Amino acid sequence: MVDLIAQKQNHYSCFSNSHNITTGGWLAKVLTRGNNTIPVHIQSCCFHAVRPLVDGVFALHREMWCELRSAPLQLENFPISKASLCVSTSAGSFTDLFGGNSGRSGSRFDGGTSTHLDGGRRAELDSEDRRARSPLFKFDAVGTVSCISSPNFTMAELQRPTLCCCRKVLTVPGKSCEGGRSLAHCRLVDIASASNFHSFKLRHFHLDLHLNFAVKRMTGWQVLELTPVQPGVQSLILDTHPSLLIHSVDCKVPGASGAPDVFLSLTYRVEPFTDYGSSLNISLPAAVIRPHRAFRVTIRYTTTDGPAIWWLDAELTCGQTRPLVFTQGHSVCNRSFFPCFDTPAVKSTYSATVRVPEGVTVLMSASRSAYSKQDRVFQFSMEYPVPAYLVALVAGDLQHADIGPRSRVWAEPCILTCAVSKLGGSVERWLNVAEGLFGPYVWGRYDIVFLPPSFPIVAMENPCLTFIISSILESQEFLLIDVIHEIAHGWFGNAVTNATWEEMWLSEGLATYAQRRITTEAYGEAFTCLETVFRLDALHRQMRLLGDNNPVSKLQAKFEPGVNPSSLMNLFTYEKGFCFVSYLSQLCGDIKRFDSFLRAYIEKFRFSSVIAQDLLDFFLGFFPELKESCVAQREGLEFERWLNGCGPPLSEPDLSAGRALTGPVQHLCDLWGMDAPDPQLISTFDLSSWSTFQTVLFLDRLLDRSPLPQEVMSLLSSCYSALLDGMNAEVQIRWLQIVVRNSFYPDLPRVRSFLHKHTSRMYTVPLYEDLCGGVMKCFAVEVFYQTQARLHPNLRRTLQQILFQSSALNTSTAPSLLTSPPSAPSSPTDPPANGTIALRDVNVSA
Repeated sequence: MVDLIAQKQNHYSCFSNSHNITTGGWLAKVLTRGNNTIPVHIQSCCFHAVRPLVDGVFALHREMWCELRSAPLQLENFPISKASLCVSTSAGSFTDLFGGNSGRSGSRFDGGTSTHLDGGRRAELDSEDRRARSPLFKFDAVGTVSCISSPNFTMAELQRPTLCCCRKVLTVPGKSCEGGRSLAHCRLVDIASASNFHSFKLRHFHLDLHLNFAVKRMTGWQVLELTPVQPGVQSLILDTHPSLLIHSVDCKVPGASGAPDVFLSLTYRVEPFTDYGSSLNISLPAAVIRPHRAFRVTIRYTTTDGPAIWWLDAELTCGQTRPLVFTQGHSVCNRSFFPCFDTPAVKSTYSATVRVPEGVTVLMSASRSAYSKQDRVFQFSMEYPVPAYLVALVAGDLQHADIGPRSRVWAEPCILTCAVSKLGGSVERWLNVAEGLFGPYVWGRYDIVFLPPSFPIVAMENPCLTFIISSILESQEFLLIDVIHEIAHGWFGNAVTNATWEEMWLSEGLATYAQRRITTEAYGEAFTCLETVFRLDALHRQMRLLGDNNPVSKLQAKFEPGVNPSSLMNLFTYEKGFCFVSYLSQLCGDIKRFDSFLRAYIEKFRFSSVIAQDLLDFFLGFFPELKESCVAQREGLEFERWLNGCGPPLSEPDLSAGRALTGPVQHLCDLWGMDAPDPQLISTFDLSSWSTFQTVLFLDRLLDRSPLPQEVMSLLSSCYSALLDGMNAEVQIRWLQIVVRNSFYPDLPRVRSFLHKHTSRMYTVPLYEDLCGGVMKCFAVEVFYQTQARLHPNLRRTLQQILFQSSALNTSTAPSLLTSPPSAPSSPTDPPANGTIALRDVNVSA
């Protein structure tokens, strides 16, 4: 082992036969296949590289992390231990760069620069590494690493763990022409979780909660049934949150040979982890830790208004008669709902008992439920394993109506009839189409609950019970797409889940592809192509704003410790992921064959969590002819480049089947783009006969051309304002954004009216950002002052940050209502608080 830390930006090159890999500071001999030049960023033990095409490869894996072995040291406040690189050979893999005494502090790389761990402290070699043996590699005087033979090398030494690019501890990564690795023995490293989930098998957990609407508090306990799977574990570490108060922790240990059970009170401590959570460290006595023997831990706690729990006063609900509470766990919020292994890598069954006041109905994402009216107690059970983020609860004045043999709609009474009329008969049809494509729907029920406008996203795929915002009821086509997308999650995301948030596309990209297969079968290819063009337009719009080299555009998006995974939710996860899946379907040459592959994929990995390599290995195994032709390394379309390259998709599906619908849209846009638009030609296009997706595509493309000449804006307003007033909110908001971005004051009353009517984040934030990004901030402050009482405190806080950036807002507590509008900032052109990306560009279902 050697301390191999570099902190600079360089390049390396791979050449045919035996040559040096050069990083400006160190060299290594490798055997390569073909020629390739790839940039490398070496910083803080992270090797940002695309793996070269090699036989015997010095495996600089993309974003590879240092091996975590022995006592961790510190580098830039990040705990690491000794650095190692993985060398792959035809026989296997080993991790030592140096044997014997080759490792030393202050090794000279880069012409004399001393680079080593922790400001001069070198990593002590493990005792097993100190034994003298012939070095596997050696430095020469100029810093060249040369591979030499090692007669003492054994296959046992190949088994030492190393971290691969997806931060899983790899035992024996294999090598094949498609660049894949065997990850059957991988161990996930989820930096978004403080828990030690590798040390235990979570078999089941139970929640027993009392909901108090008066003080907005949930009180109760949780019972976790666990089995140790690693020897020597002395503590249980769970994810939690500062808003969750722990009262006590107890343990139940089954007695041996018929002896009575033993109950123990356990010590614990809560420690800070990130700004989105804490760690609950529970000490376990030796009597508890017996390998593969189950025990139970009971945690009594109270939780209030953490990021997962949304308490709504009566005036914030649709009916404005009773309060309501709902939870939203995606991505890492449920640690404020209950202590948990808050990682998608862990799945378990669960049950719950919920006690509520009279007149309150409780729903959960569970496969079974029961209600005792006398005790006002609801019982739930989820018999299929799910990750923590898919546990969801809603309680309030809710009623239901059946809309199919396995589906019902839940909503407040005032909107139930509308919801039923929009969905009646359709959901069962969509489920049947999906089952024909991807196999049986395994969750039993598919119910939908419509939530008030305060729901922070459009929809959430909670198993058995989709949460969806009631605002979307205005648009039939958007409602259709959003519900079908959540249905698709029943297979992709819920049944088979991404094992880490860094590969969220495995859920969203596949669900988006499945959604479009369903709409193609149900509504035809032209409709699907139109919706896809609309979404890809938004993707390219976001790409122009971010730039081609922004790392958030990667499918395998790396985030550093402390970064909230929810911040990586973007259109690339959906649309670039969709394009990659579409490319895979094109490779097999027959979309029906690809449907068969997806059915087999679900069958193999059902109720488990996977990584990208699992999907790609299974794909190449399912289509051996593609594996033999090395399609994973097709020039310009390499799988590795798809996953780790920045920028737009490497290819997009053929959408020409939608030309009959998209052609008129582009023609009308071109007419409006002329120096002097011809009103007579424009009048031949009747927007009232267009679908919603055609209209929003037209308005989005007009918005892209802003600012427009005032005479053009006047003509646009005379042609369309009155017509668009009668259309749904998805259409209206785009027209109003055109009005605001072009400072068209005659239509400003329409903006005021819209913001008075709509109080959801998906509609308010884009308009306020545009108002504050131009010269209308004073108008925005005035409207906010008039409507703030009807906004959820979280949304109110967001809008205050947009409007009054100079104010120091306390984000840990809900902002109070303003009794008078604060003075607007002096500059009328301050940029939006969240940059230039409006929410309409990322308005996607979860």
